[in-house]
Amino acid sequence: MPTLVTGCRGRVGSALVSLLHQGGHAVRAGSRNPEGLSLPAGVPAVPCDLGDPGTFAAALDGVDSVFLYAEPSHITAFLTAAQTAGVTHIVLLSSSSVLDPDAGSNPIAASHHAVEQALTASPLTTTLLRPGAFAGNACQWSESFRSGRPVDLPYPHSATSPIDESDIAEAAHAVLTDARLRGSAYHLTGPESLTAAEQVEILAAATGSPAAFRTVSRAAWKDAVSPFVPEPIAEALLDYWAATDGSAAEVTGETEKLTGRPARTFAAWATEHAAAFRA
Repeated sequence: MPTLVTGCRGRVGSALVSLLHQGGHAVRAGSRNPEGLSLPAGVPAVPCDLGDPGTFAAALDGVDSVFLYAEPSHITAFLTAAQTAGVTHIVLLSSSSVLDPDAGSNPIAASHHAVEQALTASPLTTTLLRPGAFAGNACQWSESFRSGRPVDLPYPHSATSPIDESDIAEAAHAVLTDARLRGSAYHLTGPESLTAAEQVEILAAATGSPAAFRTVSRAAWKDAVSPFVPEPIAEALLDYWAATDGSAAEVTGETEKLTGRPARTFAAWATEHAAAFRA
């Protein structure tokens, strides 16, 4: 029976589809707009819009397991449809932000927290993947690199342990294909704590650009990102960076536990994606 992978336009979902297919596992790629997905030959694409319950039944028909993105708007309807279809296992791409004390009210954590609660209250076997900051978040700085401008950082010494999206996909593959790993929660991180300034320096080394950043005020940063980051999210990010300014980020061994090898470094990610930061 196939696994339904939702969000297949995302980096994690698309990589997971390829891993499952390469391993000989039946897989179905779900997306709000499945037309034009770049998929391995033989992998079917189906409409699956987590904001539209009308797409659930057909996408889930005949499916045994699901890789699910954390969209809370119709999670009850999705779980009902999953149970009706005979789904037995759901792997949720959650977030380590749910581990914070204010997860229920924090706008970054709230959607993941709500979906986690719905899943754990259901009779379905649930596995929770809780990655921290994605290495790909650094792509927000690509325009600064390409234009030769310094990267604006409101808290340059705030640290994260960035995880390569490929490692998240491999962790998901492990829990979907090994029954012994199911039913637990995993806090996934990269292999090292790095400040924002250190990440800029690593990217500069990978691209051959001069390392440059400038410290900006909260207000200046929020104003700069206002066209594409809602104010509550911007405030939550700023508060998180302020709280972690000058302190090392947690590094767990959960990624290696699931994938069977060390987590990829941010330097390796930067080398692989250097072209996106060059003019």
